Amino acid sequence: MWTSWITGMLTGLALIVAIGAQNAFVLRQGIRREHIGVVVAVCMAGDALLIVGGTSGIGAVVTRFPEALEVLRWAGAAYLLWFAVRSFMAAANPSALAEQAPRSKHSVLATAAALTFLNPHVYLDTVVLLGSLANQQGPDLRWTFAAGAVAGSVLWFSVLGYGARALAGVLHSPRTWRWIDAGIGVLMMVLAVRLVLH
Repeated sequence: MWTSWITGMLTGLALIVAIGAQNAFVLRQGIRREHIGVVVAVCMAGDALLIVGGTSGIGAVVTRFPEALEVLRWAGAAYLLWFAVRSFMAAANPSALAEQAPRSKHSVLATAAALTFLNPHVYLDTVVLLGSLANQQGPDLRWTFAAGAVAGSVLWFSVLGYGARALAGVLHSPRTWRWIDAGIGVLMMVLAVRLVLH
């Protein structure tokens, strides 16, 4: 039983830890100390929902209707490009951490949800891949594997979001934020291009 749980957690971590749009956003919000509890909660709940859905067999439905992933692919690419433009605009006019205008909780919540649910790779990783791996554990252990994968997600987003808060004091320089925003913009553009070309 514990072997399935640990395997689920390590597999979930291996898929979630890769740097992507969602992780970059969680890191940025953690550094800014802005609504990080909401961001972490949305990311954890989204992953848990999708992992449970995949374990329940939704992965087979997604595989049968690839056009759903195609719509998500284009919507996700458009959203990532918009996010990249915003990051480049922030990099062109950087400000210190304390000087940046705070975003509303609603705006942060909407961004976290979009970065979670408009990325087809999230569905492939959580619903299809983790769901398939969970069901390979057999009827007795599939939910143990899924629980481990969910635990991996909870661990990762908690460490990423709240661990980033420790960096906030170091990142008061507008010059540092210019590099952070430019880096996030480049990452978002690369991810958008990869989505379009995939």
